[in-house]
Amino acid sequence: MMPLRRHRLACLTDAGWAVVRARAWDTQAQACIDHWAAHRLPLVVTRQPPHADPAQAPIALGLPTPLQWDRRRLAIQAPRSALAWFDEFPRATDVLGLLPRGPRAAMRALGQSLAACRAPGRVYGGYGWQLLTGLAYLRESSDIDLWISVDDAEHADAVVRHLECFAPRQPRLDGELVFEDGTAVAWREWSAWRAGRARRLLVKRLHGAAMADASFLRRHAPILEMEA
Repeated sequence: MMPLRRHRLACLTDAGWAVVRARAWDTQAQACIDHWAAHRLPLVVTRQPPHADPAQAPIALGLPTPLQWDRRRLAIQAPRSALAWFDEFPRATDVLGLLPRGPRAAMRALGQSLAACRAPGRVYGGYGWQLLTGLAYLRESSDIDLWISVDDAEHADAVVRHLECFAPRQPRLDGELVFEDGTAVAWREWSAWRAGRARRLLVKRLHGAAMADASFLRRHAPILEMEA
């Protein structure tokens, strides 16, 4: 099985969906879950709770429901045997068709900049789920949420400089930088922290979240810098 990672999509087997559907859900949640099962739509890996035996622990998954089911966040636990395969959210440039002309041009330029920076983004949140499902998720206030894989702190700084060049105020650009060890930080918080505008930085991990300590930058320093 591929390593679990926040924002990774997970698709269930037929047997897995049967188990999920049989649980006690309210009427609205049941209707949404039945739709997901019938159309074989993905769920998303979320933060995993602590467990005495991680190898035997059920997988914590999320189902953010679309507008027709009130944009709820359904929490689902599935045994590892229920997972058929993993997938990824759409690429950042896939969102262009959902944007008005002005933001579309800015997003196209950002996609090119990120590609040149070896950091193609993935779009999650409302835009990502609408692309995946064809269902309505977006509201006028919806942000474009990107998660972007980065190699180290220097790479993260370069990516943030491109993100900060995204001019449109609506939709707002948000999201996370994800390091190779799976730790993630909100890119806006990273920018403020690196510039000295914030004293603390929240680091999200598969099994929890904590404030960055003194070792965080050392662990994510460029290799050449560590060897110097």
